[in-house]
Amino acid sequence: MAEKQNLNAEKQDSNMTENGISGIEGQDLYGKMKPVEAADGSLTDEQRLKQLAEPLLYWFNRNKRDLPWRREPTPYHVWLSEIMLQQTRVEAVIPYYNRFLERLPDIKALAQVEEEELMKLWQGLGYYNRARNLKAAAEQAVQQYGGNLPADYGQLLKLPGIGSYTAGAIASIAFGIVRPAVDGNVLRVAARILASEEDIGQAKTRKKMEELLLSAMPEEQPGDFNQALMELGALVCIPNGAPHCNECPAAGICLAYRSGKTGCIPHKAPKKQRRIEERTVLLIRWKNGYALQKRPSTGLLANLYEFPNVEGTLNGEQLAQYLIEAGENTFSAEPLPPSRHIFTHVEWRMTAYYVILRKKKSERFRYYDKEEILENIAIPSAFSTYLEILMEKQSIK
Repeated sequence: MAEKQNLNAEKQDSNMTENGISGIEGQDLYGKMKPVEAADGSLTDEQRLKQLAEPLLYWFNRNKRDLPWRREPTPYHVWLSEIMLQQTRVEAVIPYYNRFLERLPDIKALAQVEEEELMKLWQGLGYYNRARNLKAAAEQAVQQYGGNLPADYGQLLKLPGIGSYTAGAIASIAFGIVRPAVDGNVLRVAARILASEEDIGQAKTRKKMEELLLSAMPEEQPGDFNQALMELGALVCIPNGAPHCNECPAAGICLAYRSGKTGCIPHKAPKKQRRIEERTVLLIRWKNGYALQKRPSTGLLANLYEFPNVEGTLNGEQLAQYLIEAGENTFSAEPLPPSRHIFTHVEWRMTAYYVILRKKKSERFRYYDKEEILENIAIPSAFSTYLEILMEKQSIK
């Protein structure tokens, strides 16, 4: 696959050279590119997007980032990277990706891993159901496809956690199948090129863009085309701040650029306001161990370990009452810095205390030493501030 992509890149270079586009002239290709308008004075959306392929691939071959999953784009590598990249920045994903592959190098290993180890490997990436779906899909792939992903877009969609975007990315990048992969970056690029004012948060808009891009994709390089659109949205047609239109291979056909609307396109209806929850988190130490509890098997952060915490903001008196009711009446406590964590629909605003038990009377919590927590137990990133504090505390001699 890597050899095929290199050949495609060389072919692209060759085509550009044959057309007289090389060196400094090649750098001017983007700004000089002009649309050939239809007789009635306008291109159709399909025609406009089809004009994008050649300059976009030319730009991508010279500007794409060196990312580990691009060096060996096997179906497993593409799949894993795309799931990790959901709601997570590229720079943050790379060390997780490398560590994950070192422990789980293939789909069969992923299918066999214990959930607690999987959660530990995923710690820090958030949205832990993504990891659970990875394992469930790996188990299905082992049962139905011999430990491989199917080279079929429709079959990929039937695997847990794989939607149209991820299926399109795997199909096009790993298998060379002509299917679009439309994420937020791609939606933004396409909406600006077409000056579309439709709400990109709606499923019907995404479906429409998928159909338009499908008609525009080059049959020989569908994976590069999809990656190039993603890369363009990440590096040039950016979501926050002004897009770098002077560097864009689509500038010559971009209607938002032409009409000065890049600042207001794409359009997306505002999200519903998040619910605010006040919580009090307790780092409870007994000798050299720290109290942890497991969350319920359903709902937010299901089945993960956490520091004991309660709803509301407890003052010192209320904290003492809580501990007494939990069976502990010999302790010292000091306040810790406040913290907050934003989930999709809720925001936790946390007050915290560091509690040292002088005598332990209750069996309400299990206690774990720092090394065990660090090496074996996945603590959700919501508690990352307090996990760092725990790791900095000195052990009791």
